Amino acid sequence: MTYQAIVFLPLLGAIIAGFFGRFITDRGSEIVTTALLFLSAILSWIVFWRVGFDAETIKVPIAQWITSGELEVAWSLRIDTLTGVMLVVVTTVSSLVHLYSIGYMHEDNTRSRFFAYLSLFTFAMLMLVTSDNLLQMFFGWEGVGLASYLLIGFWFKKPEANAAAMKAFIVNRVGDFGFALGIFGLFAVLGSIQLDAIFAAASGKSGETMEFLGYQVDIMTCLCLLLFMGAMGKSAQFLLHTWLPDAMEGPTPVSALIHAATMVTAGVFMVARLSPLFELAPTALLVVTFVGTLTAFFAATVGLVQNDIKRVVAYSTCSQLGYMFAACGLGAYTVAIFHLFTHAFFKALLFLGAGSVIHAMHHEQDMRNMGGLAPKIRITWAMMLIGTLALTGVGYPHVIGFAGFHSKDAIIEAAYAAHTPYNYVFWTLVGVAFMTSFYSWRLMFMTFHGKTRAEPETFKHAHESPYVMLVPLFVLAIGAVAAGYVFKDYFIGDFYKQFWNKSIYEGPNNHILHEMHEVAKNIAWVSWAPFGAMAAGFGLAWLYYIQMPWLPAATASTFKPVYLFFLNKWYFDELYQLIFVNPAKWLGRVLWKGGDGAIIDGIGPNGIAARVMDVTGRVVKMQTGFVYHYAFVMMIGVAIIITYFMYTTGGFGQ
Repeated sequence: MTYQAIVFLPLLGAIIAGFFGRFITDRGSEIVTTALLFLSAILSWIVFWRVGFDAETIKVPIAQWITSGELEVAWSLRIDTLTGVMLVVVTTVSSLVHLYSIGYMHEDNTRSRFFAYLSLFTFAMLMLVTSDNLLQMFFGWEGVGLASYLLIGFWFKKPEANAAAMKAFIVNRVGDFGFALGIFGLFAVLGSIQLDAIFAAASGKSGETMEFLGYQVDIMTCLCLLLFMGAMGKSAQFLLHTWLPDAMEGPTPVSALIHAATMVTAGVFMVARLSPLFELAPTALLVVTFVGTLTAFFAATVGLVQNDIKRVVAYSTCSQLGYMFAACGLGAYTVAIFHLFTHAFFKALLFLGAGSVIHAMHHEQDMRNMGGLAPKIRITWAMMLIGTLALTGVGYPHVIGFAGFHSKDAIIEAAYAAHTPYNYVFWTLVGVAFMTSFYSWRLMFMTFHGKTRAEPETFKHAHESPYVMLVPLFVLAIGAVAAGYVFKDYFIGDFYKQFWNKSIYEGPNNHILHEMHEVAKNIAWVSWAPFGAMAAGFGLAWLYYIQMPWLPAATASTFKPVYLFFLNKWYFDELYQLIFVNPAKWLGRVLWKGGDGAIIDGIGPNGIAARVMDVTGRVVKMQTGFVYHYAFVMMIGVAIIITYFMYTTGGFGQ
């Protein structure tokens, strides 16, 4: 019952808060949902230690779900090491976000609804990571999309929140369409959507092709690219990334839960879970590598110039997800999951720390209106400092460091070991590490140091958050400091094969982890390169925002086209507005004015609608209510049918 409890306790909390919140009050909803999440988190840690090094995958049947022809889908839970890692990430962050939200949302009088949505999201995410078949995964996939829509638009009286929620939902539908096609294709080609069955059958289709538009297309490459399209949407990868920054319109705890630690990592989890398929499609892996690397670079450039404190952290998330996909594309799936694991702690810490700053500044989010806050909110400053040290990768190579140091540097070393053309992945990720350090320390300096730029009254009343908000920061800070060092040997070190067992598959030609360790041992400068990039980023940020604070404005003025290009996010929103939104509006206007207005309502004295009403009105008058009238009509109908049957079968001629 342990496994079922982990998954369904959040659903129970969502039902209680959602349907009975008005009876148990907002306070009762907070307590019930948070308590159930903490219980689920405790059980998840127990399962994590239990399944690590366990050679067998545990299947927990729940119910028979669908039986239709050859399609048989059972509702069951798949418990292995990968599942255990994701259970810990999801439930730990979610329980701490629930606790934090008690303080952050204390002024909101619809907290029961908020906590119901949080727990519903957690349930959907748990269904996703415990799925034993692709349809169950898709159920959780769409469930987190629904919950994300509800939480981003939670403050639905704000037009910006509604627009952001719709944008997130619509953009994700694009990716999910590809994911659905991938699932359909797998069933058509392999005859199943159950994970073990498709893993066993996939190797038999390796190298086979199909004809598409006159071309011969590799089947496994096509299917994996469709599946990856779903990952691109859910994990905000390049071209399908535009929803993530706008999602910051939701409450800050939502950003920490959904857009830093859990939902956006679903795509990375999916690629790792389906590694037996991706290992058979090297071309698809090249696409994953390229998209991940490009996303990391793109998001880092935009993060350099953002002024909203939450948007800086959001673009950082997008960039770090690019790191994870780059690692998956190189075949270093365990390294990607290691970074997913450590990232959950320090990025949730940064988001919740940003929420603490916003709380202290009476909902001010623009860093240009902050500064000098460190003495006012010393604990929040210390927690944000730890998160920044973890994100930027501070540490001594191969010895010790903060969480992000161990996992991010491992991805960079794997990129060098992969020997991509001109080592473009390695050099790009090193450059991204430099930009990550710069914008992270820029955030710290603009928010906490130097002379304040805040309104005098706002600065005067800035105060530390209550302990119900600070305690989650303390716990996450422990993970941001120690998670990398403690778990390194299990995830990517000496014990990684025994730890992961069969939950992540590496093909016979995949030696990326061995080669990564050889690079770390024999080529010292590769390991020191990200450290140097981190130090250079810190130094430049200190020069710009502490030593010479006039430099940012001068640089923006000197390189104005580049500055505006980054500030406007490479103009993707404007481009999509031109290509997709405006034509859709034009078509809608034509159908409305030309179709509905001119034709439906415009023809004749009162339009087609009036003529339809005239005809239907005459039909209505034929309804007399007398039974013998209806019986007479039925007899005529039967006579016509018999006559037609006898005529067509030759009955009249006999």
